[in-house]
Order: sequence, then structure tokens, then C-alpha cells
Amino acid sequence: MLSPELAEARVLDAAEVLFYDRGIQLVGMDEIRSTSGVSLKRLYQLYPSKGDLVEAYLRRRDAAWRRRLAEYADARPSPRESLLAVFDWLHDWFDEPDFRGCAFINSFGELGATSPEVAAIARAHKDAFRRYLADLVAAAGEPAWVADHVALLAEGAITTAAISGSPQPARQAKDAVRIILESTGDTRPA
Repeated sequence: MLSPELAEARVLDAAEVLFYDRGIQLVGMDEIRSTSGVSLKRLYQLYPSKGDLVEAYLRRRDAAWRRRLAEYADARPSPRESLLAVFDWLHDWFDEPDFRGCAFINSFGELGATSPEVAAIARAHKDAFRRYLADLVAAAGEPAWVADHVALLAEGAITTAAISGSPQPARQAKDAVRIILESTGDTRPA
């Protein structure tokens, strides 16, 4: 018998793959059960409704996504390089064979109008990402207004990469961020 922790991890792993790959509405709890190897009874003990599972999946994905991004970008020797490294990380993510765009945008598109919980989680993820970028902008000594532009460029790159199937929007957005940084009077090379 699986421990509750292992059962939960298996269910969330299955949800992560299936929801991200195929969409939330097309995946039923029976398929989550089959993929996870967790009994339907245990699955419903862990997550009494599909909505509960979707919320747990999104919260887990948010934490992992933001942690991986920060580990990558924060490892750079200067705040400006960390800010630009965000777009290198995005490029690598976009180039992964299973990249299907932003799980939060996708989930919001599917369920945002009917699930206030999903809408709130998607907004919280986007707000946290924007705050992270604002912190990098501030640490780099750039004016606060730069953060809004950087966030829009990052979000636009994510959506464009998903639709185009190309990682290039990350490079284009990074070039635009460089232009913005140069326009603030800071011409130090990255």
C-alpha cells in the first residue's frame, strides 16, 4: 500500500503530465487514476473533486516553475545579468519537446470564466512572476517602470513561443529588454 505522500505525488505527477499535455477538461479522474496507479478511492480521498486536484496541480507547478527560474537567473554574477538570464531560461523552456505554453494561461483559458479558484491561482502566479522581475529590475538599479515592460515582453514571449512552436521569441524579447536598459542610460554590457 502506498503512503499518503507517495500516492499524492503520483497523482500530482499524472495530473501534471496529462493536464499540461492535453488540457484539463479533456482529462478525467479515471485517466488520472490509471496513469498514477492510485486507486479511485484513494484518489478521491486525496482530492474530493477534480477542482481540488486542478488547484493542487497549479499550486505545485507554480512553486516548481518559479523555483527553477530563480535558481537559474539568480546564479548570475550581477542583477542585470540575472534579469537578462530570465530570457535565456525561457528560451530553454520553450525549446523543451513537451512545451505547450504557460499552464496558467492555458488553465485560465479553459476554466477561468467558470472557476474563480483557477482564475485566482493564475493571477497569483502572474503577480508573483511580475514581482520577481520587479525585484531583479530594482536590484539592477533600473527605474521601476522598466519592470512592467520586462513583464509584458516575457509574457508575450511565452504566448508567442507556444503558438509559433519556436523558442526564438525569448531571444527577441531579451533583445528588446537590452534596448530598454540602454534607454535608461545604463550602457554597461551584460
